[in-house]
Amino acid sequence: MTTWTALTTLAGKARAEALGLALETLEPEPTGVGVFEIEDGSDTWEVGGYFTEGPSEVALALLAAAHGAAEFVVSELPETDWVAHVRRELSPVEAGRFFVYGAHDADRLPSDRIGLLIEASMAFGTGHHGTTLGCLRAIDQLADDGWRPDRIADIGCGSGVLAMAAAHVWEADIIAADIDPVAIDVTRANLVANGLESRVATCVAPGFEDPSLQGPFDLVLANILKGPLLDLAPSMNGAMADQGRAVLSGILVEQAEDVIVHYCNTGFNLLNRNDIGDWTTLIFGKIGPNPT
Repeated sequence: MTTWTALTTLAGKARAEALGLALETLEPEPTGVGVFEIEDGSDTWEVGGYFTEGPSEVALALLAAAHGAAEFVVSELPETDWVAHVRRELSPVEAGRFFVYGAHDADRLPSDRIGLLIEASMAFGTGHHGTTLGCLRAIDQLADDGWRPDRIADIGCGSGVLAMAAAHVWEADIIAADIDPVAIDVTRANLVANGLESRVATCVAPGFEDPSLQGPFDLVLANILKGPLLDLAPSMNGAMADQGRAVLSGILVEQAEDVIVHYCNTGFNLLNRNDIGDWTTLIFGKIGPNPT
């Protein structure tokens, strides 16, 4: 079945959400509407609608003008088996000792690598994005350096791939948390698929706001975004054991200095930085004991 998309951009979350609500009332009615922040620090938002009938370009133009948005770009999409497409496009990823793959590539798992199975239908957090790849390399580096954490928290766990990687290299108590219940459902499914359901606990929670996320943690993994990372710094310091480690990503290269300065002013020191394409992964160490 042919579908259409209509996409535009505008500044400000409130205005973008208002436009998204207005788009839902359009005739013909969209089958879905999405409102997403563009991850470049500019406070620019993308609003999109998905249609099974061609949308009215006149109505779209009026909506864009009324909300101060750019002109909608309408595209016609052919019928596509997206899972098959993702399987073709997402080849396995090697990150140090880790090998991230889909079930269709199980026969390509090298005997000397740790396999992390992520299905194509659960494609976010597959290791292809520079942030996930950077975090997997950071875990690999910490393990090579002899780091031996007893308690680990994966904050904003997405697919759970980082928690699973940690479970393979360390005998530690691990908890994976995300603000999105769907992400936790995906994480639990991936844990079962990898035989790790007894090794990693899960919870739905923002940041460290859950009793099960009270420290001290020896290692915190947080692959989220610059803004939430800045907000998390004080509570992360409070939840981290003395001399603990934090692996942070979801940071654009041009945002890295802001994050580094903020964390160094919040009781951390920078141990390593790894840039992959447009994205940065940072490893911090907690400088001293928890503040009293």
